[in-house]
Amino acid sequence: MPSIPSRLVIASRKSPLAMWQANHVRAHLVRLYPQCEVAILGLSTRGDEVLDRSLSKIGGKGLFVKELENALAEGRADLAVHSMKDLPMILPEGFVLAAVGEREDARDAFVSNHYADFHALPAGSVVGSSSLRRESQIRARFPKLKIEPLRGNVETRLRKLDEGQYAAIILAASGLKRLDLAQRIRVALPVTDSLPAPGQGALGIEIAAARDELAAQLASFNHHDTAVCVRAERAVSRELGGSCQVPLGAYATASGNTVTLTGFVATPDGTRMARAAISGPADDPEALGLALAVKLRAEGAAEIVAALETGLEQ
Repeated sequence: MPSIPSRLVIASRKSPLAMWQANHVRAHLVRLYPQCEVAILGLSTRGDEVLDRSLSKIGGKGLFVKELENALAEGRADLAVHSMKDLPMILPEGFVLAAVGEREDARDAFVSNHYADFHALPAGSVVGSSSLRRESQIRARFPKLKIEPLRGNVETRLRKLDEGQYAAIILAASGLKRLDLAQRIRVALPVTDSLPAPGQGALGIEIAAARDELAAQLASFNHHDTAVCVRAERAVSRELGGSCQVPLGAYATASGNTVTLTGFVATPDGTRMARAAISGPADDPEALGLALAVKLRAEGAAEIVAALETGLEQ
């Protein structure tokens, strides 16, 4: 077993869900290294502070991690815990992903106080969503619904629903379950209807690239099948230029040495969508992700992404 320092500091966002995630990793480390003091450094990020605009308009998911990476670079923290769906597809130079924990429920969740599912919503009902990925899939299936932005932590989003600002909202099932709010889920949406974001439901540990000894100490947190699936999903997004401006989903499952990967790229209004699936060996998940990107391009993904990029430049 690798030696462990006498103290480790985990950098985390301050939201209740982020702190749950940090405490989950802390508990693992304390069980493994009871002689080590493990502290949590709670930080506020720009992604948490700017709530009046969608992520696609203020800089993307990187706004949730920059302050945490600064703490790593400055030596104020040893590791940072992220929700993998919030971690940019390309890490800045000097940082590495040391481990990916076992995935919780990866599905999106339909949450409503008055309606059982999407089919029960009257035309014109307002649905709150934080992502273009979710929005595009909802609009493709239910074009008569009205999709409006929904930002803030899980509790804030539920409060806005309870205040009547939305008829329904869509959240990650994993976050609700981790916060003991599973009773708020009306329907966990099948991945065939709402394909998750790459890495959704999984936790990642980021460290400074030079900390080889720390990487060895964190290896036991890594869940092999989850890590393989997340690597494949993230490869699709990297290859297609996935960002908050591009509605893109990717979800993989592992069975033995075989990984099955599904992905899609769409316009925000859901009128154009490229979707494809592929299976292959688990020993090279990035290659599988690249192969799926090729299939998606053949289905029209390249034209969709180019049109979206052109629109952003205008």
